[in-house]
This record gives sequence, C-alpha cells and structure tokens, in this order.
Amino acid sequence: QVQLVESGGGLVQAGESLRLSCVVSGIPFSFATMDWYRQAPGQQRALVATITVTGNTDYADSVKGRFTISKDNAKRTVYLQMNSLKPEDTAVYYCRGQRRYWGQGTQVTVSS
Repeated sequence: QVQLVESGGGLVQAGESLRLSCVVSGIPFSFATMDWYRQAPGQQRALVATITVTGNTDYADSVKGRFTISKDNAKRTVYLQMNSLKPEDTAVYYCRGQRRYWGQGTQVTVSS
C-alpha cells in the first residue's frame, strides 16, 4: 500500500520559516522523483518544487531563493524548507511521489 504522509504545516507570521516533511512508504523511494505542490483557496494545484532521483532540483519562480527541497533516502522522507514566508504562500501543501501518488496535504497559513 502506497502512503505519503505530510506534516509540519502551521500558522506563522510573514518572514518566518517552516519545514514540511513527507514520509513515503510503498514505493521505491530511492528511485522516485518527488514533488511538492500547493493549492490556495479558489486556485488550481500548482507545482512548487521537484527533486529527481539524482538529486537535481527545480522550483517555481515564486519560491526560488526562499524554498529548498531535499530528501533523505534512509528515512524515506522528502522535505520542503520554506524561509521568508509570505502571505501569498498560504495554501495546502501536498507531496507527490513517482508523479502519481499523493499525500493528504498539510495546511500552511502565513499572516501579514
């Protein structure tokens, strides 16, 4: 059974940081491309960051320089370090594995 479980969301003030985690089971994590997406109210789900099997990363323009995606194969966990948060970063953040499996999401709310 494939499971992706996100955690680490919360309510923070603008300028603060959060680190999201996504623990993965049921897929060959070391060989999986992992993504973080987010969905704000009334908006479509959008790609935030990607990390490939070889560790290459890519980011949405809106988060470049502020967010960092990383993964720990031994812990089967992918992270999203979010710094200098802005109110427009408020959304539900989702982890995706192998471009097909989704977690349940974790809420991030940034107050001004």
